[in-house]
Amino acid sequence: MLLQRLSLCAGLPLGPRIKSTIICPRLAKPLTQGKWDWQTCIHSHTHTHNTGLHRYRYLCRIHLENITCILSVSLARANGNSFAHRGELRQAKRIVVKLGSAVVTRGDECGLALGRLASVVEQVAMLQNQGREMMIVTSGAVAFGKQRLRHEILLSQSVRQALHSGQNQLKDMSVPVLEARACAAAGQSGLMALYEAMFTQYSTCTAQVLVTNLDFHDDQKRQNLNSTLQELLRMNIVPIINTNDAVVPPPEPNSDLQGVNVISIKDNDSLAARLAVEMKADLLIALSDVEGLYDSPPGSDDAKLIDIFYPGDQQSITYGTKSRVGLGGMEAKVKAALWALQGGTSVVIANGTHPKVTGHVITDIVEGKKVGTFFSEVKPAGPTVEQQTEMARNSGRTLAALHPDQRGVIICHLADLLVEKKEEILAANKTDMDLAANLSSALLNRLSLSPAKLNSLAIGLRQIAVASQDSVGRVLRRTRVAHNLELEQITVPIGVLLVIFEARPDCLPQVSALAIASGNALLAKGGKEAANTNRVLHELTQEALDIHGVKEAVQLVNTREEVEDLCRLDKMIDLIIPRGSSQLVRNIQRAAKSIPVLGHSEGICHVYVDSEATIDKVIKIVRDSKCDYPAACNAMETLLVHRDILRTTLFDQIIDMLRTERVKIHAGPRFASYLTFSPSEVKSLRTEYGDLECCIEVVDSMQEAIDHIHRYGSSHTDVIVTENEDTAEQFLQQLDSACVFWNTSSRFADGYRFGLGAEVGISTARIHARGPVGLEGLLTTKWVLRGDGHTAADFSEHGTLKYLHENLPVTQPQNCC
Repeated sequence: MLLQRLSLCAGLPLGPRIKSTIICPRLAKPLTQGKWDWQTCIHSHTHTHNTGLHRYRYLCRIHLENITCILSVSLARANGNSFAHRGELRQAKRIVVKLGSAVVTRGDECGLALGRLASVVEQVAMLQNQGREMMIVTSGAVAFGKQRLRHEILLSQSVRQALHSGQNQLKDMSVPVLEARACAAAGQSGLMALYEAMFTQYSTCTAQVLVTNLDFHDDQKRQNLNSTLQELLRMNIVPIINTNDAVVPPPEPNSDLQGVNVISIKDNDSLAARLAVEMKADLLIALSDVEGLYDSPPGSDDAKLIDIFYPGDQQSITYGTKSRVGLGGMEAKVKAALWALQGGTSVVIANGTHPKVTGHVITDIVEGKKVGTFFSEVKPAGPTVEQQTEMARNSGRTLAALHPDQRGVIICHLADLLVEKKEEILAANKTDMDLAANLSSALLNRLSLSPAKLNSLAIGLRQIAVASQDSVGRVLRRTRVAHNLELEQITVPIGVLLVIFEARPDCLPQVSALAIASGNALLAKGGKEAANTNRVLHELTQEALDIHGVKEAVQLVNTREEVEDLCRLDKMIDLIIPRGSSQLVRNIQRAAKSIPVLGHSEGICHVYVDSEATIDKVIKIVRDSKCDYPAACNAMETLLVHRDILRTTLFDQIIDMLRTERVKIHAGPRFASYLTFSPSEVKSLRTEYGDLECCIEVVDSMQEAIDHIHRYGSSHTDVIVTENEDTAEQFLQQLDSACVFWNTSSRFADGYRFGLGAEVGISTARIHARGPVGLEGLLTTKWVLRGDGHTAADFSEHGTLKYLHENLPVTQPQNCC
């Protein structure tokens, strides 16, 4: 892509991904042999804009990225093949958008859904202004005409009755059944006028094209249609195409799709497919009133949305009824989609009526997001992420039912494998390190494994195995509600966990062990930088799980799915745990709208040095908090100092130590006011540097330090250094952070250091787990009631039974170790 941009700017011949003759959609001239006169293009754009021709908005829209997008055609498309993966849809240049009757028609089937239509127009215009060639195949003429004719008939009836009736009260009026062709004739001009008015708001010109089945069967007419559409696209005009319903004959009942060269235009689905192939479109987006293609009728209980559909999967589909309006049902859409796919056009069927997604469904599809059903001729070798999730859930339930000893054996065996297979692991890790040589030193440090790291991992896993003995099924509370009626609250797994981590392969065995210990199924999505290491570690994990036949409980997601697409699986995933940068956590929190996310947005940690702190402890704690691992989320970012220690030996030694450690100092507003020549003043007191940088600010008291942390902190980890026990206790009690420490480094906020064996992440949320989350944080509870024929009526206001609520002793299972 970068080479193509440079080639464009230099006027050099483009690579093999560019066609030999390229039409600039802004100009009425071809760009031959991949060369381009940039100045001529800009001049022509300016002239066209100034004359107002076609009402284009040019210069504000012309960016090198968009022009490159126009000229960049994938190698697959150059060979006439459809795209193999969703991510490649970003390269689609020529796009057909088919609007079904259910999308453009109101619920009463009389009139148009103007809000939905307006959002479609906005998205199409945006893509057109990005440099793509957009075509619309639309329904709606019949509905628009039906509304218009009904209005005219009712008005005519009311006038006649008023003229011929001596009574003031009009009789009930009935509207006759309206013939579809007449409605289409009356509505076609109004529908086109509406499109023209809407697109004009985005400085986009449109043109109407009406076709019938015969226009495709006659070679001369088909060539004329192709030539007309090509010319419209060349002039940057959006063709609005529809069947000429005013004259079109009814479809033949037995006609069907008949191969690549022949297709019967029975409805707008087949029209859009034929048009897309005829015009060599890269993508056909068919919008309807369903989310996509289901394996059974969408209304049935077990219906599942199919993410990717392959030509060989037709036999596994059970179709339901057709759309509430229009001629085509899902079966017609699938046949048309497969026909277009065979002709080299990629297809996505999606919902264009859902109020929450209508405004961006088209652009989401073009961006490669997991929306609707994507038709592909390339079937991946492995399972889809949906299938992986289903396998993980089923196997996870078996895992949760195992005896605690059995889960402990699995984890211990995994720990042994980490040591026994260390040469294989380190060889894979070396491959990843060699491929990632251009990464920063901090990322390389995270990516790197060593024998010492693997030994440490094995020790941590054995600690988890011990802790797992009394995790799942532990009774937290037992109450006798009434005679022979006992209530228990017991711990149970959360369900399916999705853990997303960046270049940290050591995270995979840690999280796997915690999931196994807590009886949870796991989807692990690692960074591509550690792909080889993660693959080996996952194989070892499955080898350990296979001891008790639960191999599928831990799945490694290594498909082309984007993180945002994984976050859409709200019906399959119960909890998302991101482990990585604060930016990663924020992105996932925004994307996961329906799935809980256990994570911290930022790690803005404070160390407050009180007036009664000692030099040795301050220097030791501040150095470790900032310099031990500055990229960690529990590293100190702001140093708060009491005003009384300014201009003292203690303060001088703090500054000297930070300078020795090469820490860049930023001055807070109050600290800067005390200095004649100060360091650079901090831009924001809410900054997570993640490097050898920190902010120093001055406060007048411990209470002011607490107020500062509450205002600017992220509720992660905050520290007080003081010898005054009363001051320390007040700090610990009043400060509302996940971790609050006294005379201890902030780096202590870690699962290993807390004795959890490992951590699945650190949470700053205020529900469920907070701070380093170990085994206990991956459990929830359920209530179990054991009775003897009791009913709710027994406890009504006038019932005979009496509430006892007698708390019974809770006996815990003994630790096997």
